[in-house]
Formats: sequence, C-alpha cells, structure tokens
Amino acid sequence: MSHATLLPDRALIRLSGEDVRGFLQGLVTQDMASVAPDAPQWAGLLTPQGKALFDFILWDGGDGSILLDGEAEQRDALLRRLTLYRLRRAITIQAVDGGVHWSREPGQGVPDPRLADLGWRWIGAAAGEAAPDWRAHRLSLGVTEGAGELGQDKTLWLECNAQELNGVSFTKGCYVGQENTARMHYRAKVNRRLVVAPLGEPGDRTRATYPDLGLMIELRRAEALGDALMPGWLAEALAEG
Repeated sequence: MSHATLLPDRALIRLSGEDVRGFLQGLVTQDMASVAPDAPQWAGLLTPQGKALFDFILWDGGDGSILLDGEAEQRDALLRRLTLYRLRRAITIQAVDGGVHWSREPGQGVPDPRLADLGWRWIGAAAGEAAPDWRAHRLSLGVTEGAGELGQDKTLWLECNAQELNGVSFTKGCYVGQENTARMHYRAKVNRRLVVAPLGEPGDRTRATYPDLGLMIELRRAEALGDALMPGWLAEALAEG
C-alpha cells in the first residue's frame, strides 16, 4: 500500500450529545441506523425541494458521537447549517482535527460506502503525503462529489446518482427534501444524470472541468448522455429504468 494516502481536501465535523442520531435522522438522506463502526455511509443534506447542498460520509465516532467526513472548503458552511437546525438541542457540533485517508488496496480502513471499486477509506491523523491519484480514480468510475461537481441548490439528489451509490434510504421516514426525492423514486422520474465525460466546450449544463485529466462533469438528460463515461453501475441503472 502506498504511503501517500491523505485526502487533504477533506475535513471532519463531530456531533456529540443527546440523541445525535435522532437529530441527523430528521435531516440527512441516509438511515442513521445503518451507520456502524465498520460501516460508514454516504449521505446528503438537501434543500426542502430535494436539491443537494452538502454531501459527506457519516462515521460512527464512538461514545454516541458521529463524524462527518466532508469537503474542507465547505466545512464552515456545513457547520452553520447544522447549527441552524440544532435549535435548543443539547448537541455539540464542532470542527475537529484529523485526516481522511484512502488507498486503492485493502490493508487498512473499510470499503468506500458508495462503490467498492473506489477503494478503502479511514480516519487518522492529518499527516502524511497527499494521495496523488484519488480524483482521477474516482472520476474514472463516474463518481461525483462536492459542491463544485454536484452544484449547491442546483441538482436534485437522485440526479446525483444517490440511489445507485447508496446515498439515500427510502424506508427511513422524513428528512429535509424527502418528499420530492421519494416522489421521483416511486414514479421512476430521474430525467437527468450527473455524469463524467471527456472534456469539451463548457455549457450551461457543465458543473466542473478538469483540463489536466481531460474530463468534465455535466448534468445531462438520461436519454441523451452522449459521450459520457458509462461505468457498470450506471449502465445497469439506466437499463433498469
């Protein structure tokens, strides 16, 4: 396993106190009952209309606490949003030290909850060299993340391929944005998909461009994905739809 494992663009938030899981259960897209020490879960915090605001990986932090592994650039904004929802609950929400690490090969950590092919992930000290090929590997599998790629208040959560990448529960009950998300699911109305494609001329549907990788992220109609990368998980979802 390479010693260069740190994901420096990730940062941690810890939630602790009274019924933290119950608090998050009413906010995020994932069922908090599924978050276990060896089973982190990918989730989103949405607008009431079901559009992505933040995405993160939920970890069991021990002692009843939960760790959110999310974008470093969005940590302060996510802290403010969670604090807004906290109201008078006896819950502490704070940025904490620590680093998120990744490896393509097993040996430490647990499989990425979105897609096993993404590799292995763990939380440790914020030390060591940055993993050099995480972004290229992730995009080669068609997996998007973060405000720059998903778009804040721009993309419906199911258009972010949340169902296919294990980022939503349809049995957990109410959460912010649940009504529209559930309606899309049960009516099979995911008309657009966030995809990775070869770099071309950016347009109004472009979310992000990566000239160094020759790739871009676009929101395209499901029946007109064009030259988008077609990983197995996406091809299977489209065939079923």
